[in-house]
Amino acid sequence: MPALHVYDYAIVRVVPYVEREEFINAGVILFCRPARYLAACIALDRKRLQVLAPACDIAAVEEQLALIPRLCAGEGPIGRLGQAETFHWLVSPHSTVIQSSPVHSGVTDNLPGTLAQLTTAMVKSRK
Repeated sequence: MPALHVYDYAIVRVVPYVEREEFINAGVILFCRPARYLAACIALDRKRLQVLAPACDIAAVEEQLALIPRLCAGEGPIGRLGQAETFHWLVSPHSTVIQSSPVHSGVTDNLPGTLAQLTTAMVKSRK
């Protein structure tokens, strides 16, 4: 039987008008300290964002979202802090266009598979 891992995750949100608190989910960050696993999957639905915020600079949002997996992989000053510190920095409250949900927990025997499942369930459009 594969080892079970307790993990924490947060949903990455795009909040184009911070004062209105409307958002769309754009990704997932998953962290498991014992397994030394920190990864993010970004899946922005450009059409949904365009409908929510027609004046939003989507290219700028995508550029910022693309940084999240890179930070999780250890790039840049934030990424070099260490996995726990990077995760906590990414999920800390921000009053910016890119925000995260509260942190949630789970148990899995497949961290990459769970990241993919969470992304499908929480981020990708259901048609």
